[in-house]
Amino acid sequence: MPESTTPQLSQGLSQRQLMMIAIGGIIGAGFFVGSGVVIGKAGPAAVLTYALCGVLIILVMRMLGEMAAANPSTGSFAEYAREALGGWAGFSVGWLYWYYWVIVVGFEAVAGAKVITYWFHAPLWLLSLLLMTLMTATNLFSVSSYGEFEFWFAGIKVASIVVFLLLGTMYVLGLWPHRHADFSNLHAHGGFFPNGLHGAFGAVVTVIFSMVGAEIATIAAAETPDPEKAVQRATNAVAARIAIFFVGSVFLLTVVMPWNAVQPGASPFVGALKQMGIPGADHVMNAVVLTAVLSCLNSGLYSASRVLFVLAGRREAPARMLNVSDRSVPYLAIVASSVVGFLCVIMAAVAPNTVFQFLLNSSGAIVLLVYLLIALSQIVLRRRTPPEKLPVKMWWFPALSILTVAGIVAVLVQMAFDASARVQFWLSLLSWAVTVALYFATKRVAARRD
Repeated sequence: MPESTTPQLSQGLSQRQLMMIAIGGIIGAGFFVGSGVVIGKAGPAAVLTYALCGVLIILVMRMLGEMAAANPSTGSFAEYAREALGGWAGFSVGWLYWYYWVIVVGFEAVAGAKVITYWFHAPLWLLSLLLMTLMTATNLFSVSSYGEFEFWFAGIKVASIVVFLLLGTMYVLGLWPHRHADFSNLHAHGGFFPNGLHGAFGAVVTVIFSMVGAEIATIAAAETPDPEKAVQRATNAVAARIAIFFVGSVFLLTVVMPWNAVQPGASPFVGALKQMGIPGADHVMNAVVLTAVLSCLNSGLYSASRVLFVLAGRREAPARMLNVSDRSVPYLAIVASSVVGFLCVIMAAVAPNTVFQFLLNSSGAIVLLVYLLIALSQIVLRRRTPPEKLPVKMWWFPALSILTVAGIVAVLVQMAFDASARVQFWLSLLSWAVTVALYFATKRVAARRD
């Protein structure tokens, strides 16, 4: 189907909602819980790990922002990869990104169900399916309902971190009852690098994946009244949010409590709040983690459906995925993405250590591969685009763009040699190879048919 006949989506997202989507996209449940894993590996040096990974994500977002501001479109980075590198790149970026998010949707539904069982017991699969149903209904109703849910979900996450930053700062500066300023935890338990540089760099993969999601704002921008302005604001906001929320929070966590006191698998925020003597910290943080899970589930369904919609417009997915409701919502694309999420939940119940584990591993490094293609696309498209058509520009081009590509490749290489991430790397690479092979196979079939 030619692009000109592709149905138009609603422009029902407000600037207020998009800003919260940009902020909330980088604060997931992986940060509230996964930061404990990073601190356990790196010690106080986790601050540097988060800062280094934050810079990489900021650079990728700036490159994406440059392309999106020059040509905002739904499913944008798949289109940019197609234009810059060829049809195989657009096809593989679109389908890989869709695959990543539908697997994440299933995983987050299970994670959310586990959080709920902290308060009352019920079958995990039933709670997971209920959460999936709730978020599917939200996305089906209208894009503004998705935006409003995400606005409040992100608002709760942001407010929680701001409160933690305020309380933590008061605690470490000695503005707390019966407490004096004390930064000794940064060096008193084996030094700033208790596990050496290897420990600090070994946690990079975990940190990168806790920051995934900022790019959703560039997809959502196409459904705002002024996409170009929306993209500029959203991408510019990411840098400050990462510096304050991620780096600031982790710094306080490592100062408030000894790094080796963090319980594996538990949220370090709960431990820090208990250290400060705040009652009910476990209930409060579990509620925040549940909010983060629902936010990720909500955004995952949204992103997957919009990418599937774009692929259908390119005749690279079933044409029915272009059907939109009276509210201009691609309902079949949402339902199709949701069905895969439902299947993942079922697999998590009946085959958690085989099929579900395979699905998780085969999507583990996909976002990094997508980021790599985004970075390469920006380098190519920048050279083709006149300066007057670039309202947002990548800093110090081409040096920083090339450095960003090198940084992403370095993380992928580390995954290939890291025992805990090696399986994810190779299975994700296999997923990419299969996707590229499918592209050429479908092209050959189409050519024979013509």
